[in-house]
Amino acid sequence: MALRNIRTLGDEILRKKCRTVEKVDDRILTLLKDMADTLHNTENGAAIAAPQVGVLRRAVVIDMGEGIIYLVNPEIIEEEGNQEVIEGCLSIPNKWGKLIRPAKVKVKALNEKGEEFTITGEGDLAKCLCHEIEHLDGILFIDKVTEFIK
Repeated sequence: MALRNIRTLGDEILRKKCRTVEKVDDRILTLLKDMADTLHNTENGAAIAAPQVGVLRRAVVIDMGEGIIYLVNPEIIEEEGNQEVIEGCLSIPNKWGKLIRPAKVKVKALNEKGEEFTITGEGDLAKCLCHEIEHLDGILFIDKVTEFIK
């Protein structure tokens, strides 16, 4: 697979809404694998969304140390509670902020085989799911920050 360039703040693609993936085909699989390779080539990234590599498709790759999670057309279907979190973003290097996220989310998506599944995330995984799904709608964490800490 290939490493892709990570788009950074100021690149207009980060503010655009991504299109739905109609079919998980070889093109989407290549995108997912390239996203995983790109993520693994970063110093401290936990996830990456397709617009961060310049592609306006609803695709996310997460790897928080317990294996890769591929999400195609992810959608939050349930939220519960609140948590104050500290976030950063590969597309906004060296900037961190506090914000409020749901404490628990349930997400419906397709996996890399095109099969529908649900995933429930709490704590850091809930934060990560929300952050990445917002990328697909052109929303950046800095839009929701209550306090910048760096």
